[in-house]
Amino acid sequence: MTHTAKLLWVDLEMTGLDPNEDKILEVAAIATDWDFKEIATYQAAVRVAPETIETRMVGEFWEKFPEVRAALVKQNEAAQDTETVQGELLAFLDEHFDADTRIILAGNSIHQDRKFIDNEWARLAEQLHYRMLDVSAWKVVFEGRYKKKFAKPEAHRALDDIRGSIEELQYYLKKVKA
Repeated sequence: MTHTAKLLWVDLEMTGLDPNEDKILEVAAIATDWDFKEIATYQAAVRVAPETIETRMVGEFWEKFPEVRAALVKQNEAAQDTETVQGELLAFLDEHFDADTRIILAGNSIHQDRKFIDNEWARLAEQLHYRMLDVSAWKVVFEGRYKKKFAKPEAHRALDDIRGSIEELQYYLKKVKA
């Protein structure tokens, strides 16, 4: 079997942004090559205790996106436990990435997702390289220096958000002369 994936694009939806208090609700991953061609996708809902949802999914963000909150709460009823999801993610990596290479994590503000991965999925974290491809760094440079802004849709659902991040990076790369 040929392992052709080079980047692991990940997006998590969480109950909030505190990796010590909040929990992962949804994960999506897209394995791509360096041309950002999709090789495979994975997504899953992660079961979170109802008390955590009730106490942590409050505030301005959730008030602004009530339909996203409702969808995440509804899918929690049929979600899988976190260990099962981590196991499936590890199998996804085994299938699409070289076993002897640390995997580069990619995404928008991926450092935040990495904190949750480190906190909740230690076995997955061990497979990841310390370097990450963070699209938000490109965003800062292009908006600050060149006044170029990518209009990324705000779906706040994991798989859609990854595809938006890949499109955004491709937008910035088209502006770079090789």
